[in-house]
Amino acid sequence: MMDSSCFTESIYNLIPSDLKEPPQPPRYKSIFKTTIKNDMKKIKTAMKTMGPAKVEVPSPKDFLKKHSKEKTLPPKTKFDWNQPRKPAVPLRTDHPVMGIQSGKNFINTNAADVIMGVAKKPKPIYVDKRTGDKHDLETSGLIPKYINKKDYGITPEYICKRNEEVKKAQEEYDNYIQENLKKAAMKRLSDEEREAVLQGLKKNWEEVHKEFQSLSVFIDSIPKKIRKQKLEKEMKQLEHDIGVMEKHKTIYIANK
Repeated sequence: MMDSSCFTESIYNLIPSDLKEPPQPPRYKSIFKTTIKNDMKKIKTAMKTMGPAKVEVPSPKDFLKKHSKEKTLPPKTKFDWNQPRKPAVPLRTDHPVMGIQSGKNFINTNAADVIMGVAKKPKPIYVDKRTGDKHDLETSGLIPKYINKKDYGITPEYICKRNEEVKKAQEEYDNYIQENLKKAAMKRLSDEEREAVLQGLKKNWEEVHKEFQSLSVFIDSIPKKIRKQKLEKEMKQLEHDIGVMEKHKTIYIANK
């Protein structure tokens, strides 16, 4: 008869296990743990009396008394019968005065006011739809108000003054630059030379761009990548130079 313990064994138990569990890293411990613990103890000790310890305790003599919160009535005064009283209520037999007529002719008065008065001008409106939608004409902008002003189209005085200051500052700056150019032997490009240089830069950019467009779609080798990067760098530099030439109208170069 076979023992039942042999059935509980597994063949995997015969394989030697050399695997070891890695050591657990040390657990993080804050350096402020002791300080926070002591502070919490101090706070708890100070609040053991259901609040701050320095609260003034009420006196036993100031206890709540009966009717202490009831509203007090004003002091009683003696009634004086000689005080002035309100007018008496009219009797049932009293009747108002009736039959009084005015001699004013209200019809003639109203007619005279209308005839002598200034007629009220109708408010100007405009209709923008065939359904009859009405709008205020004065605030619509259709009436030429501003072009009829005396100072319409005239440059304001402060702008003229500002333009003169800017012009004067530009002249001073140009004189300063001319003096420095004479000292540093700088040459100013004329408009024709500047335009020629600008057109040359644009032509070079078109040639480089055309060469860039002729590259293959798939860049699968190092020489192709290097050539693509080189063309991109040249195009970027040419774009920068063209932007500088277009932005600045006055350009100086050093004499060699």
